[in-house]
Amino acid sequence: MPEVLVLYYSATGAVRSLAQSVARGIDSVEGMRARVRTVPKVAPVVEKSSPPVPPEGAPYVEARDLEECVALALGSPTRFGNMAAPLKYFIDGLGPEWTRGTLTGKPAAVFSSSASLHGGQETTLLTMMMPLLHHGMVIVGIPYGEADLNATRSGGTPYGATHVSGISNERTVTDEESRLAFALGKRLAGVAKKLSA
Repeated sequence: MPEVLVLYYSATGAVRSLAQSVARGIDSVEGMRARVRTVPKVAPVVEKSSPPVPPEGAPYVEARDLEECVALALGSPTRFGNMAAPLKYFIDGLGPEWTRGTLTGKPAAVFSSSASLHGGQETTLLTMMMPLLHHGMVIVGIPYGEADLNATRSGGTPYGATHVSGISNERTVTDEESRLAFALGKRLAGVAKKLSA
């Protein structure tokens, strides 16, 4: 069964929650399945290496995940209007995949979370798209036909699914944010299915 890679980094669990909704949207498309993966943390000084398998949550991504997927959903918390360092570090290491064209022609979507409503969600989504475009991917967003996109008072943009967590991460993903993430996953899987046919 064709799989869509849902690759994310989550520091507090908010992006992981969005990733789960994106994955449910992917799984709702007949004949498509989500493969959920994460990336390890990075630090300027390493005293001991991370375990090869995370203690909880999704497994760490491997090169074969990129090769085997028919599409990619990429998620990150917002860090000053950009993606978080662990995800950027992983993407920066994809030179061999870029050379081979591993991701060329595959559809991609992005999602993010920020502490405040104006915390750089849209710039984060846009900067996450840049390396995907360099890899020759086809970007998929959320169309305004999704009613929640016009009604939400928290996260949600046409560029991708988003969540506003609050300064102390006190806000859980709202119903609207979850439905928009689901819709993004469903649309991405639907486009991937059509392109794979």
